[in-house]
Amino acid sequence: MAQDTGMFTVHRTIGSVLCCKCGISMQPNAANMCANCLRSEVDITEGLQKHVIICHCPECDSYLQPPRTWLKAQLESKELLTFCVKRLKNLNKVRLVHAEFIWTEPHSKRIKVKLKVQKEVLHGAILEQAYTVEYVIQDQMCDSCTRVQANPDQWVAAVQLRQHVSHRRTFFYLEQLILKHDAAARAIRIKQMDQGIDIFFSNRSHAVKFVEFIGKVVPIRSRNDKQLVSHDTKSSIYNYKYTFSVEICPVCREDLICLPPKVKDGLGNLGPLVICTKVSNNIALLDPFTLRNCFLDAEQYWRASFKSLLSSRQLVEYIVLDVESVSSEVNIGGSKYALADAQVARVSDFGKNDTIFYVRTHLGHLLNPGDYALGYDLYAANSNDNELDKYKGFVLPDVILVKKSYEEKWQKKRGKPRLWKLKSLNMEIDDNVKGRDHEEKMSSEYEQFLRDLEENPDLRFNISLYRNREYQPSEMASVTDGDDAPTVALEELLADLDLSEEEADNDSMRE
Repeated sequence: MAQDTGMFTVHRTIGSVLCCKCGISMQPNAANMCANCLRSEVDITEGLQKHVIICHCPECDSYLQPPRTWLKAQLESKELLTFCVKRLKNLNKVRLVHAEFIWTEPHSKRIKVKLKVQKEVLHGAILEQAYTVEYVIQDQMCDSCTRVQANPDQWVAAVQLRQHVSHRRTFFYLEQLILKHDAAARAIRIKQMDQGIDIFFSNRSHAVKFVEFIGKVVPIRSRNDKQLVSHDTKSSIYNYKYTFSVEICPVCREDLICLPPKVKDGLGNLGPLVICTKVSNNIALLDPFTLRNCFLDAEQYWRASFKSLLSSRQLVEYIVLDVESVSSEVNIGGSKYALADAQVARVSDFGKNDTIFYVRTHLGHLLNPGDYALGYDLYAANSNDNELDKYKGFVLPDVILVKKSYEEKWQKKRGKPRLWKLKSLNMEIDDNVKGRDHEEKMSSEYEQFLRDLEENPDLRFNISLYRNREYQPSEMASVTDGDDAPTVALEELLADLDLSEEEADNDSMRE
């Protein structure tokens, strides 16, 4: 501005002085010494710890925060860096500017952290200095791991998950949710039982937290009890064993339900025959004849509980002969449906009779003549349901279609590996459920669960799928038939990263 007006300005120069020690030219400061001479005269790290011993539990990979707190942290994580800095004494005498790890061999039992600190020294000059702190790791088992190693059955709390149905599809899905959210990380033992699983914990609070997690993903009701184990009369200390009994609602996805009259009236005269389309913390019900739907939470369901009229194990395969659209496609609860009138015939009747069924279905947007569909055969079913008997004069439909069938295409892909796989919990099997028949049933139900994941994107939205390293891309070219069967996109898969040998031992992979 001054140059534009032609005014004379004086250029300011930064003065320099000579260091009183070495004589080099430098900018003036309060000590009149250069940085190198200042460091030689004053060591601001004097009195700060440079060697620290920390205790590490090799079983659960946690570190001891004195006096009795154990902190779980991975190597070179933010949690471990915070833990290491807090273990240093007299660090409040300086100002911490920066902290970072220095790489060391994992088996060296050493952790090195580089710290940068600042402090006011001679005549108000600020000096910054970096130094390294070495942490020596000593292995020491925490109390819970010590108790487990001494006696694996020394549990404090047990959660008994049960669902009174004839299949384990719900537990296959729950297993993936537990793995994704690491809900069973504190479990000391998991045991597969008939119609459920038992999870054992070393602390009651861990069991309570696990029950709360299950209640957020499926409708449940639970009760708990405790049993006195020991009692110290001098210190008035009581030791209990706690048991949590958790019952999962027996209604599963794709089940056919006959609503009780009171429930039907409370839902605005819905049904009475409805299909369960989704089970989360709510139960989604759909009337396949009118496309009316509703949602029941756990409290509403257990207030007037009901069971399924027919389950997915009783589905019958039909072939679609003709389809005539009745209404346009609508979106209900994130899923698409369209009403249509269809002519279907049982696949098992081919070559035996000419029985044709005329049905109304909610799958009008999916079915075309020549397709296969799975549905409930009410024409030949012998149902003894008390709720159904309460509807006097109600005429049952001959067939209720539930979903499109890809069985013919699955047969062409039978025995071939999938592009993806799932993790599984390290679970013991109870002696009462062992046997060849049980293994064949479990294998068949697990295969059906994998097919359900491929057919239903909403079902696999909340679980983690991993790439199968054993899958050979060349095999895809050889499979020319069944390419239009539902598959999982490559973008949905996660890379299987083996971060530690311990994870590989704890969580096995299943295709």
